Amino acid sequence: MSPGPAPRHGAAPVASITQLVGRTPLVRLRRIGAGLPGIRVYAKCEFMNPGGSVKDRPALGMIEAGLADGRVRPGATVLDATSGNTGVAYAWICAALGLRCTLVMPSNVSAARKRIVRAYGAEIVFSSPLDGSDGAIRKARELVAAAPERFFYSDQYGNEENPRAHERGTAVEIAEALGGRVAAFVAGIGTGGTVMGTSRGLRALAPGVRCVAVEPEEPLHGLEGLKHMASSIVPPIYREAELDQKISMPTGEAWAMTERLAREEGLRVGHSSGAAVAGALRVARELAAAGVEGDVVTVLPDRAERYLEPRRWDRRITW
Repeated sequence: MSPGPAPRHGAAPVASITQLVGRTPLVRLRRIGAGLPGIRVYAKCEFMNPGGSVKDRPALGMIEAGLADGRVRPGATVLDATSGNTGVAYAWICAALGLRCTLVMPSNVSAARKRIVRAYGAEIVFSSPLDGSDGAIRKARELVAAAPERFFYSDQYGNEENPRAHERGTAVEIAEALGGRVAAFVAGIGTGGTVMGTSRGLRALAPGVRCVAVEPEEPLHGLEGLKHMASSIVPPIYREAELDQKISMPTGEAWAMTERLAREEGLRVGHSSGAAVAGALRVARELAAAGVEGDVVTVLPDRAERYLEPRRWDRRITW
C-alpha cells in the first residue's frame, strides 16, 4: 500500500531560478531496501534540482564565490572541464546570471547533454574522447594558460566550494529530514565533491555515521560521471583518508540496479545512480548482519534522459 501523498505547501515566489537549487526530496527505497531488519534505505533525488542534477549545488556555489570575491570580472567567461552534468549546471546558471560560459567536454559525451548546454547559450570546446575527463581537464588548463584574463576557471576538481556546497546543503538537509539518525552515507566518486562534502557535514550532524565512496571497478567502464581513481587524475578535493570505505562497483551490477530502480521504485535514473544504490545496498546488508539499526542514505545524481539518444528510425518530426 502506498504511504500516501506528502503534505504540499504553497511555494513562495523567488527572484531567480538559482534560488531553487537544493531542498531536494528524500525518498525511501521500500522494495529494493526490503528485508533488512532495522535498516531503512533512502535516496536523495538530486535530479529535482532546476538543472536536473546534483551538480547544480557546487556549480552555483563556485560561481557565487567567484562573484563575491571579484574573481568573476566584468566580461569574463566561466570555464571548466566537464563530462556533462556540471556543464549543464554551469550553462543554465550562467544564463540566469547573465554570464558567458565555455565548457570543455570529451567529444563522446551524450548528444543530449551537448544539445542542452548549447540551448542555454554555452560554447563547447571538445577534447579527445580517448582521454575522458582527464583530457578535458588538461585542455581547460591550456585555454586558461593561453588567456588568463579572459576566463574564470572554476575548476570543479580542485575548488573547495564544490564539497562545501554539500557540507552546508546536502548534509544538512539529510540530517534534518531524518532527525540525525543516519547510520551510513554512500555516494559515487566523480569530482569527489558530493561524497567528501556530505560526509564532512554528516559527521558533525550524525555522530557515528559510516561514510562510503563508490567507484567503477574497471578503468574502462560504463558509468558515465564516475572516476576510477587508480587510473585517473585524482581530484585535489578528494581525500580518501577521510572516508571509512571505498567500494569497487562492476558496471554490470550498477546497470542492473538502474533497471531495478525503474521497475521497482518508479525512479528512471542514470547509471551512476544505480552504482550508488547498489553500493548503499551492500552497506545496508552489512549493517543489518551486524545488528546495527538506522538509515542508509545515498544520492541519485540525475535522470536517465541525458543518457538516452533515440535511434534514427525512432525519431518523429512534426510541424
